[in-house]
Amino acid sequence: MTLTLKHALTAIILVLIFPAPVAAGPLEDYKDALAADTRGDYATALRLLRPLAEQGHAGAQWRLGNAYETGHGVPKNEAEALKWYLLAADQGDGWARYSLGLLYLTGRPSIPQDLVTALMWLILAADDSPAPFTLWVQVRDIATQLMNPAQIAEAQKRARDWKPTSQSPR
Repeated sequence: MTLTLKHALTAIILVLIFPAPVAAGPLEDYKDALAADTRGDYATALRLLRPLAEQGHAGAQWRLGNAYETGHGVPKNEAEALKWYLLAADQGDGWARYSLGLLYLTGRPSIPQDLVTALMWLILAADDSPAPFTLWVQVRDIATQLMNPAQIAEAQKRARDWKPTSQSPR
């Protein structure tokens, strides 16, 4: 075997044994964003979340909305929080639906209290999500105690008739 052929075979074997590192994919970026958020590194979390959210990742959309609602890493901006929550809720994200329910239940300076809309989102969070939390059911039930039967019926109708409105990928 010639020296050149020997080098070529060695190079091929090395390439096969030690593949080049692969760029992190959406799942890895999301996990890294969650870890950064947990340790309070909001700048890193947002840097990783924003592209995922813009590409339609529902979990990233909810977390970005939550950042705007809480002011973690960005200035508080309820309208921006609402935008990201709606995009995630359109994809069936239970946390986004629950968050929307709370926004409308409590009202904010830029989001007026709307009990019917609040209950609609809380119904969708508690009834249609793959794994609703007991808290979601409890808050939904508390919301009904603040409402009259006509409001409850309207919220239930809206929840039954609800269709996604965004252009997010499903």
